[in-house]
Amino acid sequence: MSPSNPYSRRVLDDELDEIIASLPAIALEGPKGVGKTRTALERARTVHRLDDPAERAVAQADPRRLLEGDAPVLIDEWQRLPEVWDLVRRAVDDGAPAGRFLLTGSAVPDPPPTHSGAGRIVSVRMRPLAFSERRGTATVSLADLLAGVSTPVAGTTEVGLEDYVEELLASGFPGLRSASGRARRLQLEGYLQRVVDRDIPDDAGVTIRNSAALRRWMNAYAAAASTTASFETIRDAASAGDESKPTRVTTQAYRDALTRVWVLDEVPAWIPSNNRLNELGQAPKHQLVDPALAAQLLGVQASTLLAGQAAGPAVPRDGTLLGALFESLVTLSLRVYAAHNEAQVKHLRTARGRQEVDLIVERADGSVVALEVKLTRTVSDGDVRHLRWLGDKLGDRVLDRVIVTTGPQAYRREDGVAVIPLALLGP
Repeated sequence: MSPSNPYSRRVLDDELDEIIASLPAIALEGPKGVGKTRTALERARTVHRLDDPAERAVAQADPRRLLEGDAPVLIDEWQRLPEVWDLVRRAVDDGAPAGRFLLTGSAVPDPPPTHSGAGRIVSVRMRPLAFSERRGTATVSLADLLAGVSTPVAGTTEVGLEDYVEELLASGFPGLRSASGRARRLQLEGYLQRVVDRDIPDDAGVTIRNSAALRRWMNAYAAAASTTASFETIRDAASAGDESKPTRVTTQAYRDALTRVWVLDEVPAWIPSNNRLNELGQAPKHQLVDPALAAQLLGVQASTLLAGQAAGPAVPRDGTLLGALFESLVTLSLRVYAAHNEAQVKHLRTARGRQEVDLIVERADGSVVALEVKLTRTVSDGDVRHLRWLGDKLGDRVLDRVIVTTGPQAYRREDGVAVIPLALLGP
């Protein structure tokens, strides 16, 4: 039941191929436009589209019809009829075979289903395209870095700074990548407006009484990309010049609503077990699901970013906006690769900010690969000082130390730190 146009495999496809043979129900979750339905259609033999009003009306009259058909049965945009979740859960309890159900969802409804589905419906997160899915030039795999041995690091790339800026603006939403210039900006603006006007109220079931205030908050959040700015700071930036600021409850509602539709994708703080590190901060690092959305909210174009010009609400940030958005692109890509390797991506920052490691990829056993992101072609000793600090503190628990750059070559420094251009890093 796949569409006629050729399908480009995603990193996630390997995971789905592995687990669909063993699990009766899989929920593929992520923001609108990320490619969930297209990926699910590669496997489904029966399709129920609940974003189609006619199909949804029939399903509302008799929801159990959605469980029928040749397997795998795809229930697309299940959140439009939340009782479907409990129906599938009960079908699994009643002995549904492996590979029976695929669900795709673009929001977590409010209120959520009666039961979580834990142990019955396995949720798999789908994010926008990682860099290696856009440009297949990777020569270094995260899997090797996580293996715990000092693997060779090599490769060259012709991808340069302007190419990375283009990818920041092009987005990782497959359906938007064919456009450029004004057409692409109009599509991204339409995407953001749909999130506010339709996805949040229709899919998440959350009422937003002041959509203009929500957009201002989103702008401020975009300006805080790759920082741990407090939500009070973001709120103040969103309401600069206003006599009255939104309450903490209101701004928390904005955050919850955008999280429910998978637009916010914060990086949690790393708090290791058997902690040998003192005074670790616990604030998340702010990220939107795709840096192109942040760029659109801030109204920046390639010339703005390359000129190092600031944009949008004033939120304290070290370095340039381009550096922050490049870190967003690295973070998105690394999360796709980490999921492929059953690992998690977090960040490390001490409470007073004296030490910071941009990204921590943690294996299930607590061992980590530590990564710093640098908008540079060359790496100095000063760029690796936090990686050295972490290695000194945790010893063998640090499997590898990496600087991700915009340079042309992957290599290992004499101190063992791997220098890897983003274009050469893959799953």
